[in-house]
Amino acid sequence: MPINLIVGLGNPGQEYESTRHNAGAWLVERLVHQYKTDLRLEPKFKGLTATILDHGNECKLLVPTTYMNNSGIAVRAIAHFYKIPIENILVAHDELDFAPGVIRLKQGGGANGHNGLTSIIEHLNNTFYRLRIGIDRPENKDGFSDYVLSNPSRSDQKLIATAIDQTLPIIPLLLEGDVAQAMQILHG
Repeated sequence: MPINLIVGLGNPGQEYESTRHNAGAWLVERLVHQYKTDLRLEPKFKGLTATILDHGNECKLLVPTTYMNNSGIAVRAIAHFYKIPIENILVAHDELDFAPGVIRLKQGGGANGHNGLTSIIEHLNNTFYRLRIGIDRPENKDGFSDYVLSNPSRSDQKLIATAIDQTLPIIPLLLEGDVAQAMQILHG
């Protein structure tokens, strides 16, 4: 299945731009830069959108402008408008279970407490692909909300940015539908 929509989860507004919770949005911003295009506000999709083309394979990009816990509204709107099956969607998001610098690709699964994923699963289902961008867990188990809404250290930021850059070469494989090869490269 080719990926026809890449969603980068995050919260809108300058105060959240550099926070760990916006790691998914950072990936989409790197794709926009790599493919020399621009994100444009699209009110009917409740998000910033762009289109990229790679070897004849077209893919929509979306950064929801809803807050994280309403991401599913934006994803459903664009997926329904363009008739994109849920299995052809890749959602990039921050992942507490991985250290900074670790990125993993998988299909399906639960939300694992991630409000953006919970919203998408509620509005669509859970069969979309996920690009899980490691941000690590806070030492204080009760401080998840404060942690994801804070900026990573400079060293963690560098690890996350490097991992995102290492993901960019597998994007053409995902757009072709060669998920197995993309996973092999990314996880290898």
